[in-house]
Amino acid sequence: ATVCGSDVETVRGHRPASTPLVLGHEQVGRVIALGRGGAKTTDGKRVALGERVVWSAAVPCGRCARCRRGVPQQCVSLQKYGHERMRRGWELSGGFATHTHILDGTPLVAVPEHLPAEVLAPASCPTATVAAALEAAATIVPLDGALVVIAGAGMLGLTAAAMATEAGAKVVVSDPLPERRDAALLFGAIAVADPGAAPGSRSGLPHALASSGGRASAPSIALELSGAESALRSLLSVVDVGGVLVLAGSVSPGSDLPVVPEVLVRHLLTIRGVHNYAPRHLEEAVRFLAEAGTKYPFAQQVGAVFPLAEVDAALASGGFPRVAVRP
Repeated sequence: ATVCGSDVETVRGHRPASTPLVLGHEQVGRVIALGRGGAKTTDGKRVALGERVVWSAAVPCGRCARCRRGVPQQCVSLQKYGHERMRRGWELSGGFATHTHILDGTPLVAVPEHLPAEVLAPASCPTATVAAALEAAATIVPLDGALVVIAGAGMLGLTAAAMATEAGAKVVVSDPLPERRDAALLFGAIAVADPGAAPGSRSGLPHALASSGGRASAPSIALELSGAESALRSLLSVVDVGGVLVLAGSVSPGSDLPVVPEVLVRHLLTIRGVHNYAPRHLEEAVRFLAEAGTKYPFAQQVGAVFPLAEVDAALASGGFPRVAVRP
């Protein structure tokens, strides 16, 4: 199981949670028992004992109005691994444990044996979320040939850079930390920018976009994956006419975003929000990792692996996009 930033925020008290609970929602495991009637993966295949799987961070009911109209990720009775208060019958509800009890209806995807657990565990959070964000963008602007700007080079941003690159896009990544900008280049970015650079600086976003090549230096797709309000304003100022801005990093309350309606109208802009993901996005995440998970240094983004007894140290550890817990 890998440690997500939301796990850390919960422990610090910056994110509300009902306790007691078992944290952890990014994990890969092996099936050791099946309930009556067994289980199936999202592609309809029966799950076998010993099979290696990842599972969705959330469990939709499949029956409510939202599920029926195709947004199960916002099911009215959504349950989330690593987020729910412990209850009788579902005590093992998170990844920071020796075992996890997978509820009926949870989207399950079988995963390759050859891929390291460090690569696969984040599939159920950042990788699937990025798959959802890129799908949201691609319904407005095709990824192939597009110039994409990404704000944030944490696990979401690095994953987005690699996935967009594999889809044929040219990617520019903006992040204030030099080590994260260096990492973005390893994940397919053709240029990087420092959002704190002085106006006109060669390390700023305008120069990075101008040096990205091609006839247009204005991105048609912008992905906000950092949650920083300044990044939202910056992306709105650079996205091209007819472009799309996808927000997936703003998951905590913040200040209002000033948007001038005239700019939206005259520039034909689309702003889309992405939160959680549908089962197909988890499938896409695993498919991407199976094909390109070792092409990019995903495993190296997990800086340390802690035994379960040292989960507190794992939650306090920093300096890498992810650390892991291995029971």
